[in-house]
Amino acid sequence: MAPFSTDEESAGIVFESGAGRWLLAVAVAGSGMAFLDSTVVNVALPDIGKDFNASTSALQWILNGYLLTLASLILLGGSLGDRYGRRRVFVLGVGFFTAASLLCTVAPSVEFLIGARLLQGVGGALLTPGSLAIIEASFRPSDRARAIGAWSGLGGVATAFGPLLGGYLIGAISWRAIFVINLPIGIFVAWAATRHVPESLDPSAGGRIDLRGAALAALGLAGTTYALIEAPGKGASASILVTGIGGLLALAAFFVSERRGANPMLPLEIFRSRQFSAANGVTFVVYAALGGFFFLLVAFLQISMGYTPIEAGAASLPVTLLMLALSARSGALAQRIGARLPLTLGPLIIAVGLLMMVMIEPGDGYLTSILPAIVVFGLGLTLVVAPVTATALAAADTRHSGIASGVNNAVARVAGLLAVAVLPVLAGLTGDSFYDPAKMTDGFHTAMIVCAGLAAAGGVLAWLTIATAVLHAEAEPGGDTPERLGEDFSCGIGGPPLRPGREADCSPGVAVGVSASTAR
Repeated sequence: MAPFSTDEESAGIVFESGAGRWLLAVAVAGSGMAFLDSTVVNVALPDIGKDFNASTSALQWILNGYLLTLASLILLGGSLGDRYGRRRVFVLGVGFFTAASLLCTVAPSVEFLIGARLLQGVGGALLTPGSLAIIEASFRPSDRARAIGAWSGLGGVATAFGPLLGGYLIGAISWRAIFVINLPIGIFVAWAATRHVPESLDPSAGGRIDLRGAALAALGLAGTTYALIEAPGKGASASILVTGIGGLLALAAFFVSERRGANPMLPLEIFRSRQFSAANGVTFVVYAALGGFFFLLVAFLQISMGYTPIEAGAASLPVTLLMLALSARSGALAQRIGARLPLTLGPLIIAVGLLMMVMIEPGDGYLTSILPAIVVFGLGLTLVVAPVTATALAAADTRHSGIASGVNNAVARVAGLLAVAVLPVLAGLTGDSFYDPAKMTDGFHTAMIVCAGLAAAGGVLAWLTIATAVLHAEAEPGGDTPERLGEDFSCGIGGPPLRPGREADCSPGVAVGVSASTAR
């Protein structure tokens, strides 16, 4: 099989080729580096807190500082990739992330660490949308769902593997070692990307960069996040009111700016696709539940259950194994039977697993109490990750793949950002109570009930809004084409086309060379 298909309807890199494997390896390693840091830091929070004598709000900022800049700038990162080259911006993000990781390693204070985490988020905002956009733009249409499934599964493995690796490094060396591992990965990814990843961009992109929109998004999220995190300790003080109200006003101004701007980083017409909007709605609700779960699980295991860092990290290893074994198959299954059923059942199964965690008490055995809940949670997660990502990208025009992937990533990160900011308040884990075993136990149980409700709501939302055939446009060669599927991929979802006069929206397109555009 040739590594690059030349047929007009299936042009692009072939998944099962050397070029395809290199491209996937680079995309997974780059995004996996960012995904890894999103979970590995959770394991280190108790040790970081003790080392710096940090408050609960400081620990929240260590997580949310990264999420804040990541969520604020990820749309800009996708837009920059579409305009100046996805590979170029991806490599720039990898370099920035690697340098910021070095600063985290040598941080002399919690304030310095928070600042370095903010810089890490900037790098993540540049590399994360680029990794997925490169896949969407470079692989041939019939291989995209499979490639996205592999990317999602392997990226999910990196996310889930983070606690285990972090626990080992913390116990064997120190919490600073969790940032050192990014240095060799970043160097490898930057080298391999320049040699094995084709450049792609949106040839129609032009005009000024939307710096105003990026600034308003950052100010809006920063103000609201600050108010949510600091309000329990400071109450309705002037600083809380000013930052909270100012943040909301900045977010409102952001949407007005994007609606009226000549070159917005977030073209709001992309949301005219009901399937794109629905997929991002499901992403927001479910990833809020996931963010709350991953934030508190390893802390609960260490503080309340007496686990060491490596034991707490190893506790979630079954999630890693399930993601590795089933996520790619989940993406292929969703393409065959439609995304609606997996995106309905997956969140509901996640909710069951989270409710099972409410039953965990100090002294309970891992095999009889924790493992069953982890397995159920992991099974649900495998049904969600690949299909929700593929659905969001499939519902958008491929020439906007950088923006579409940026939106989906931003939605997921904002959901996690808000969950980390709000959940400790709802669970009563403010002040010094985070380190109290009894209060952590009660707070963890409350938080899991809240997260289960969010996950279940995501399943209901998917059932009501996701179309069964949204992924069918990327059928295998010789299989059902979008036309035979009743044009239910993009045209049939009720939303207007993403660009005027797009008469072939439901036809397979081309993903070749520099433009890597597909009219679907």
